Amino acid sequence: MEQPGEMNTVSQILEKLRLKGRDNEIKMSDHGKMQSANLNKIYKPEDLTIVKTYRFEGMSDPGDSSVLYLVEDKDGDIGYMLDAYGAYSDNDGPAFADFLKKIPTADRDEQELFC
Repeated sequence: MEQPGEMNTVSQILEKLRLKGRDNEIKMSDHGKMQSANLNKIYKPEDLTIVKTYRFEGMSDPGDSSVLYLVEDKDGDIGYMLDAYGAYSDNDGPAFADFLKKIPTADRDEQELFC
């Protein structure tokens, strides 16, 4: 079985997702709903499971610090949510963090997700 290539950056993981047809970004809309434009779906926390979390810390620039959450919905579709740390976050207010806290987790092996 082929081993996934080493993935050290956000762009490497996003490219791997794109190549596997799983580049479905899930974002909070201006109306406070979590949605995937690619899949044309709106989610509640119980519709998703976080299956892998990647944390990136910038060596010299705190603006490079981010978290990438790979999520699977109830239909088996894989997507991702990307958030920067602290002041660099695109998600204003507590709504995004509150949503994340309600999503169950089930850490999966990269090989299972990317092969």
